[in-house]
Amino acid sequence: MLEGLQIGESFVGEGAHAAHVNTVLGHREGPAGVAWASALATPSAGHVPFVAVLRPSLPVKPLTLFVTKSAPDSDEHGLLIWGPAQAGVAAGVADAVAEGSIPAAHGDTHVLIAAVWVNPGATDADEIYRNNREATRTALRNGAHGLPSLDDVLAARDTPSNPFYTPGSPA
Repeated sequence: MLEGLQIGESFVGEGAHAAHVNTVLGHREGPAGVAWASALATPSAGHVPFVAVLRPSLPVKPLTLFVTKSAPDSDEHGLLIWGPAQAGVAAGVADAVAEGSIPAAHGDTHVLIAAVWVNPGATDADEIYRNNREATRTALRNGAHGLPSLDDVLAARDTPSNPFYTPGSPA
């Protein structure tokens, strides 16, 4: 398991209900703590970071700042961000602690920032929840283990692809 600042990424699911989560985990008294507090104190139009909770008045530990990658484009989209995506992130953090990707001792000493994408075209709350839970858990595991490996990155450099672009595919 890596010490210090841990950065993770995971993409789970397909189409409008896919989850893309980036995580930054570190000590409250280090750069992660400064970034966490700064982000919470400086919201911008459409991007209001908030503390992820498992239920009202029960924040997940380590304290997790949920940061949207897309501004809500409708009331329904906002509810999917604040509801199932947030619940999935909170549960995924708790899963990461339960499985040991985050040591339990870090619950009160570390903070987590989760940057989360919820597609404005998404409609299925349960799928959004499941995908964000798994993406968060996986991003934290990846961060704890320094994944992906540099060998994997170098092996894929000539064949990049993502859900929005694959070289040589028709537009």
